[in-house]
Amino acid sequence: MALTKEKIIDNIYHQVGLSKNQSRTVAEGLLEIIKGTLEKGEDLLISGFGKLVVKKKSARRGRNPQTTEDLQLRARRVVVFKTSGVLRDKIN
Repeated sequence: MALTKEKIIDNIYHQVGLSKNQSRTVAEGLLEIIKGTLEKGEDLLISGFGKLVVKKKSARRGRNPQTTEDLQLRARRVVVFKTSGVLRDKIN
């Protein structure tokens, strides 16, 4: 089962001892900082966890798998996550 935003708020509430509203404010604030950083195209490094990197993908040819019609995919930016060595060791 996936960790949801609501579960993160509950964990902050139980582990840190803040009220539910304060826990929600902290979680929402942190997510806004992360989103704002990535929107600007900057990388986000969290020591011991990993790095979120914004990469640019150029336009390319693609194909609709249902109709096999050729189409042009637009250029875009994507977010890639690279785990830190510490997290990789804990997972394995």
